[in-house]
Amino acid sequence: MTIIWVNGTFGAGKTTTAGKLVELTEGTRLFDPEYVGYMLSANLKDQQFTDFQQLPPWRTLVPVVMDEVARFTGQHLVAVQTVLVEDYWREISTALHALGHPVIHVLLDADAETLHTRIDADPEGKDIRPWRHDHVPEYQAARTWLLPTADLVIDTTKHTADSAATQIKESLAL
Repeated sequence: MTIIWVNGTFGAGKTTTAGKLVELTEGTRLFDPEYVGYMLSANLKDQQFTDFQQLPPWRTLVPVVMDEVARFTGQHLVAVQTVLVEDYWREISTALHALGHPVIHVLLDADAETLHTRIDADPEGKDIRPWRHDHVPEYQAARTWLLPTADLVIDTTKHTADSAATQIKESLAL
């Protein structure tokens, strides 16, 4: 089963686009790697970390759990997760390939002004807006490796979530 990993920072439209992609694409299922992070966060409270992606078990378990879900359901998975550390992405994608899953890395891209505007307009997560805003410069810096490693880059300043999902679906050979 294929893994479609929708990457990009907060405000790029990952969650909305991925949901629409699953609606458009038969045989796909949404997978949220954050739940693996939540489980680890709850069980590793005695460890020092500011983001569960820093935990090696997260990077190990995400591919294993995705493999189990894909094999159990027989479906392709659409993962929605911002990964801005190149080594982390390489670790996850290499593990997924080793488990026999083709990985399509989709980057939803938007300029900083658009991202900040969308973060402020999002009615969910008002309490984490500062954290999301703080990640925009980190995303901008990560674009140097994200753009060349993505299989598909969609500028969401110019495309709606519907349009982005359609573009992704049309690029898939499922």
